[in-house]
Amino acid sequence: MESVNNKALIEELDKVIERLLVPSEYAKSLTGDSFDEGDMFQNIQACEWLAKALSSLEVPNIDPIYANMQAVKEKRAELEKIKATFVKRAYEFLRNYFTSLVDFMISDKSYFSQRGQLKRPDHADLRYKCKTYAPLLQHLKLLDKNSLGPLRKAYCISLNLLLRQEAREFANELRASTNVSPKPTVWLEGSTGSDQNANTDTSVVSDAYAKMLTVFIPLLVDESSFFVHFMCFEVPALDETDKETGKNSLDLTALNECLQVLHDGIQEDFYPVVDWANEIDTLRCISMHGITQRCLSGQKDDAAGFVGLLLGDLDLRVYMQFSRFVDEACHQIEINESNVGQVGVLPYIPRFAELTTRMEQYIQGQSRYLVDQAYTKFVSKMFVTLEKIAQQDPKNADIVLLENYAAFQNSLYDLAKVVPTLATFYHQASAAYEDACTRHISMIIYYQFERLFQFVRKIEDCMYTITPEEIPSQLGLSKKELRMMIKANLSELDKSFEAMYTKLQNDLASKELLPPLWDKCKREFLDKYESVVQLLAKVYPKENVPGVTEMRRLLDSMQKN
Repeated sequence: MESVNNKALIEELDKVIERLLVPSEYAKSLTGDSFDEGDMFQNIQACEWLAKALSSLEVPNIDPIYANMQAVKEKRAELEKIKATFVKRAYEFLRNYFTSLVDFMISDKSYFSQRGQLKRPDHADLRYKCKTYAPLLQHLKLLDKNSLGPLRKAYCISLNLLLRQEAREFANELRASTNVSPKPTVWLEGSTGSDQNANTDTSVVSDAYAKMLTVFIPLLVDESSFFVHFMCFEVPALDETDKETGKNSLDLTALNECLQVLHDGIQEDFYPVVDWANEIDTLRCISMHGITQRCLSGQKDDAAGFVGLLLGDLDLRVYMQFSRFVDEACHQIEINESNVGQVGVLPYIPRFAELTTRMEQYIQGQSRYLVDQAYTKFVSKMFVTLEKIAQQDPKNADIVLLENYAAFQNSLYDLAKVVPTLATFYHQASAAYEDACTRHISMIIYYQFERLFQFVRKIEDCMYTITPEEIPSQLGLSKKELRMMIKANLSELDKSFEAMYTKLQNDLASKELLPPLWDKCKREFLDKYESVVQLLAKVYPKENVPGVTEMRRLLDSMQKN
């Protein structure tokens, strides 16, 4: 029995000793060999053995009785030390390796855009060389789950330097190779001088911006996706379920921190293209907004979400540039307030029509809101300024209003049919025009037939308290005084109508408005006079008052154009 037990004990001890021995070839790989590409197979085998050896010394892979043996504890400590040595060596190597790869590319100018040569970034070779060490990264994560954190950050810092250099050089050459003359940036100023570059096609600047995005946005998305897989992150697609459960939240937090480093500051290398395009033609902000919105709508909410943040920053930059232009244009409109006594159409009315035509040409994709917002600010400021200018000259206020509101309608007639926002302002201008016309025409009519309407007003005042039959007996309203009024105010109607026409003609600086306004004046007079005739017939039924038909005949016979 002793012999049998000793034999069994020897066999069991041999198994334990076998677990405690480190094969010399693996010991060499784990503690001192190089990480050259040719040695990677042996290194990976050593990693696999080390992981298994450590696992085999842990309960339940080893009997608890053996786990507490001093020899096992010492061997476990030795393996942990070997692991720590290997992890540190691998980390130092990979950190220096990634840095050297990027430094080599940065030092070689042929990798970047140069004068006369626009070069798309190509990271195929970089990724190929990195993939050689992908298995090593996977084993590092298995050996020490915390070992990849600093390495991931180091990789992102190096790649960020490369990406920013590529974007900067690409943007510089993009601008240098684009030949276009600047457009005027002052649109709604007081004078309407001719612009030599007004017809210059500036679409090349928004095309350049689009090219910047189409080259670098996919690159950044690919680099983000490559980083996720290469650096052994375990994060699912960010659908709503995973957001709610917080699955893999620690890995996701670490990933977001790394991607922040990867993309840090790269928006600053895109900004010069936005600023340059704005300087060439500030209305190109409309096109760039549309381009950015289309890129944003094409981005998924995944590990490359920081690309969406970059696009958001660019869109904000575009929006701020355009907002400054809108604010400056509104200030130019306000300047007109100080021009007291202006006649005719204010300069910013035709300039606004030209501006809207250009802005509509530049709309792309989802730019409608940006443009409509600008229209609202412009027109609100234009109408308020117009009303203030009119108030400064009460005598000619309605003339100023009707001429400018008419010009606004005429200049935007075609666009208002297809642009709902402009249609709204068109109808506002139309209503304001009608009100101003009515007031001015009424003033001309009352001025020319003042005695007639004063007489009628007295009658109307009396009718509140007495019957129509009693009115002729009132002071100033006798039949005799009626006849005197008719003789004085209605005896030479052709001269009165001629005076009305002349007054209207002299008031208007925009002569094309004269024919429709004269027609309106005739209709308004006939409407008012018809009411006068009906009232006089009720109070003075037997008196001879010129009829509406006679008035219409006289007006039609004037043949004014």
